[in-house]
Amino acid sequence: MSHPPELTLPVLMLVVFAAAKLFSEIFERLGMPGLVGEILAGVVIGPSLLHWVAPVPILQDLSELGVLFLLFNVGLEVKSSELLKVGGTAFLVAIVGVLVPLGMGWVILRAWGYGQIESIFVGAALVATSVGITAQVLSAKNKLHEKSSQIILAAAVIDDVLGLIVLAVVSSMARGEFRIIDIGLTAVLPIVFMIVMAKWGSHTVSKAVPALQARLRASEAQFHLAIVLLFALSVVSMYTGVAAIVGAFLAGMSLGESVSKRVHTLVHGTTELLVPFFLVGIGLKIDLSVFKDTSMILLTAIILLAAVVSKFVGCGAGALSLGLRDATRIGIGMVPRGEVGMVVAQLGLAMGAVSKPIYGVVVLTALATTLVAPPLLNLAYRQTPAVGD
Repeated sequence: MSHPPELTLPVLMLVVFAAAKLFSEIFERLGMPGLVGEILAGVVIGPSLLHWVAPVPILQDLSELGVLFLLFNVGLEVKSSELLKVGGTAFLVAIVGVLVPLGMGWVILRAWGYGQIESIFVGAALVATSVGITAQVLSAKNKLHEKSSQIILAAAVIDDVLGLIVLAVVSSMARGEFRIIDIGLTAVLPIVFMIVMAKWGSHTVSKAVPALQARLRASEAQFHLAIVLLFALSVVSMYTGVAAIVGAFLAGMSLGESVSKRVHTLVHGTTELLVPFFLVGIGLKIDLSVFKDTSMILLTAIILLAAVVSKFVGCGAGALSLGLRDATRIGIGMVPRGEVGMVVAQLGLAMGAVSKPIYGVVVLTALATTLVAPPLLNLAYRQTPAVGD
């Protein structure tokens, strides 16, 4: 597309947002989740097909903002007390949901003839759940207050820490060194941060927000404080070693019971603006050139099947005590890998532990799981009316 340089951002935002909402409308009319259409909009307008838009840095920035606000918005609707109640089950779901994908990924790559380290990296890339997609589906269906939804959210946060530990171990193996102290710190810091925020964050914020608001004169002072906390905890989260989205979620959860409906409305509006850039950004990164090689097509299909089955069976098994229906919902909700799996694969590629073809397979698998999960979640949650219906 040819346009003056000063129009670059408006043109990009116009094309991406309009395409996202057009495809979302089409998919909603077909009875499917609109976010699947928004991801596919990225495939259509991106490098794979029409070449209208490339995954340039500014779109990546908007995408990161989109997923931050998505998890912040979700956190606002979740009570920390309710999340802590399901902590035991969520921890079991997360543990099993790490071990099964790790083992399956390693076995498949070894059976295909790849080396030990590369096989372990692929297994590690299948470990961590990307909660953004599942959270968007559950939020759209007003299902965030159901027990199964809360277990998915809590388990996904725990997954992020466990995935970080696995990545630390695998990276050490790839470098030929194994430092227990570094791995221990990698595990302890994020765990302490999340426990402190989940247990005492809401109480502390409920005291601090009214006191600070009373001293401020801006008409939207409470919203300003909420956004400051969002970015502050995102930064702290990154410094403790976990993804910024974990901090965003914890920030929202801390504020949920202490801010006004007005703040909820403003955050929801900002989320509606930015989330399409996150979803289209996923589609923009899909590289269909991997399908030029028959062997890679078969391997991608097998890895994708393993990615879905390992989380569905593993996480579902960890929640069987809740009954088959909730176990099924939790298993499906833990399927998306998204950006987390891509980060692991990218690190492996940078270290020379993962080859470019395998990197392409892992990235495509991670992105494909974000496409298959929403329709399955739609079916799994169709059996009960939404909260408030």
